[in-house]
Amino acid sequence: QVQLVESGGGSVQPGGSLRVSCAASGFLFSSYTMGWFRQAPGKEREFVAGISWSGERTSYPDSVKGRFIISRVNAKNTVTLQMNSLTPEDTAVYYCAVARLGLGLVTDPSKYFYWGQGTQVTVSS
Repeated sequence: QVQLVESGGGSVQPGGSLRVSCAASGFLFSSYTMGWFRQAPGKEREFVAGISWSGERTSYPDSVKGRFIISRVNAKNTVTLQMNSLTPEDTAVYYCAVARLGLGLVTDPSKYFYWGQGTQVTVSS
């Protein structure tokens, strides 16, 4: 069965960096667009990064552009989100997800059909 397991979350001070990773199994990872989303308490799930199946194309919203970097290693079935210059507004549970085939770099969470369990990222002084 499909499994997505996030790791690497934790607590960091404002201005710091964290890297979260997602280990995938149970499907042909190299064929699918992957995305990272986040959800803070009382807020909707928010797209923060996407990467095409090949890794050649990426997408970010303005809120994280220039600070977050998504990457993947298809040979290891992993996708990683490097987060820099973190602020308290980045505090959330971070999820990796698999996009439905043929949709490209989509930002709508309803277009993703498998999700990990999430990992908490807390930015606080």
